[in-house]
Amino acid sequence: MTEHDTPLDADEFAIDRLPWPAVRRGLARDPRLLLAVGSLEQHGPHLPLATGTLIAEHVVRELSARLGVLHAPAFDYGVNLRGSHRFPGTAGLRRKTLHRAVNELFSSWEDHGVTEFVVVTASRSEPHIDALLMALTSDARTTVIDLFSLDLSRHSPADPQPQHAGEIETSIMLHLRPDLVRTEAVHDAPPAERAVRRYVGGRPLTPPEASGGVIGHPSRASAARGAAILDSWLDDVATLLEPSPSGPPGPPTV
Repeated sequence: MTEHDTPLDADEFAIDRLPWPAVRRGLARDPRLLLAVGSLEQHGPHLPLATGTLIAEHVVRELSARLGVLHAPAFDYGVNLRGSHRFPGTAGLRRKTLHRAVNELFSSWEDHGVTEFVVVTASRSEPHIDALLMALTSDARTTVIDLFSLDLSRHSPADPQPQHAGEIETSIMLHLRPDLVRTEAVHDAPPAERAVRRYVGGRPLTPPEASGGVIGHPSRASAARGAAILDSWLDDVATLLEPSPSGPPGPPTV
């Protein structure tokens, strides 16, 4: 069995796990770079603060192995939802700070031959998404993929109900990291009708303090639904990304 007959491992494409000559060869074969941008933000009393990071990082690692594209270490901090700072442990950046940090990273990697940055995030914070969309370099292309903007109608109700630490994220974490889900602390906090109207009208989410940071119905979550959502996201994002002109994926040699 040759090395190309074995399943690809995401670590084979992780730039922090490779020596620089292997990174150079990997970029010469495919000049794209994947980056997960997460957050350290409360997700109710039942989910870890790193929920957004863990979800985005998983998608990036799976895509990296599937497409044969190098990926950078996840960026763990973002612009948090308004009101989340009231919950201990939550820490975030200003929009301009996130924008500047990502821009400086991109500038370094562009000098090494990256021609397209693919940023994957799982956040409903509009300033967070705006900061990533504004991250530009001299020549490289930037593609920002907000996982929650992808179609979820196959896996959740079609009603545009706001959610945070609700059914979707809890389902994903039950599949991805059940050891980090405190099921005994799960409780529902349906959004008020006024909040739904504001959300549909484009106003940002603000988890009420009395809800424990939850918006939605995490009690409806299931690991099976989480697996289906992740599979759907991976298929959708892989379809969005143009295939490499360099041929079939293969790990960069060390």
